Amino acid sequence: MSAPGAAASGGRSGTAADWGGFEDNMQGGGSAVIDMENMDDTSGSSFEDMGEMHQRMKEEEEEEEVEGEAGAAEEEDGEFLGMKGLRGQLGRQVADQMWQVGKRQASRAFSLYANIDILRPYFDVEPIQVRARLLESMIPVKMINFPQKIAGELYGPLMLVFTLVAILLHGMKTSDTIIREGTLMGTAIGTCFGYWLGVSSFIYFLAYLCNAQITMVQMLSLLGYGLFGHCITLFVTYNIHFHSLFYIFWLGVGGLSTLRMVAVLVSRTVGHTQRLILCGTLAALHMLFLLYLHFAYHKVVEGILDTLEGPNMPPFQRVARDIPVVSSAVLNTTAKANALTL
Repeated sequence: MSAPGAAASGGRSGTAADWGGFEDNMQGGGSAVIDMENMDDTSGSSFEDMGEMHQRMKEEEEEEEVEGEAGAAEEEDGEFLGMKGLRGQLGRQVADQMWQVGKRQASRAFSLYANIDILRPYFDVEPIQVRARLLESMIPVKMINFPQKIAGELYGPLMLVFTLVAILLHGMKTSDTIIREGTLMGTAIGTCFGYWLGVSSFIYFLAYLCNAQITMVQMLSLLGYGLFGHCITLFVTYNIHFHSLFYIFWLGVGGLSTLRMVAVLVSRTVGHTQRLILCGTLAALHMLFLLYLHFAYHKVVEGILDTLEGPNMPPFQRVARDIPVVSSAVLNTTAKANALTL
């Protein structure tokens, strides 16, 4: 019994010891009034904090109202546009994409064809090479088993075409052709360039049908250099007017340049029939064109001028008139009258 009693007394003493400090504080405090001066100002909410919070809440409500009005306006616009507005937007986007794609393709095409570097390989040639090719155009080569080489440049042929134009104008001036209105530059250029481009295109088409291995640029170069014989023949016969001399040059010089082209086409064509059709057509057109330029060109041009301007009319001539002799008495009377008037 003594042990539980001791435990109970020990517990009471411990409890009394714990509460003793509180009692001392209560007794030592002397008063239960709370000192407001010792309280921290930030421990509670003041009226100023409440005002700031109220202002912030009000601003947030205003922002929410503005956002809500904007969203409502967008919803109203979307409802107003409906499917038509959606289709219109899709249409504008598709049209914009198509415009951009077309613009890119057009710019690429323009830059491709406007670039001068594309034409540079066709005109990048040395004068020594042009001279050698002019001489080669008069020398036929009998080589049928292998395709003969053709120069893929256009500088020499273009210069020969312009030379032929100048020779035609020289022939018009040295002949008895009457030029009444300007010069015949346009007619000569049209004739020479028309033959060069037209016959080259026609022979290229026949070469395609006959399965000949030749390109359009090679055909232009071959026919252009073939005009070298025409230039020599016409230049000599326009200054030396003998028909026998013309026929000699026609068969000799013109024939050599024609045989050169025929030999090249024969080496690039397979089949006797195809060779006969292609080479016969080219030879006939080339030799007949030289005959036309020598005999019929001037007459055709005169006929065109007569058709456009009328027949030849003699130029207007001034006739001298006799001035009547005035007597000295009349002159004296006129002089006296003028003096009295003044």
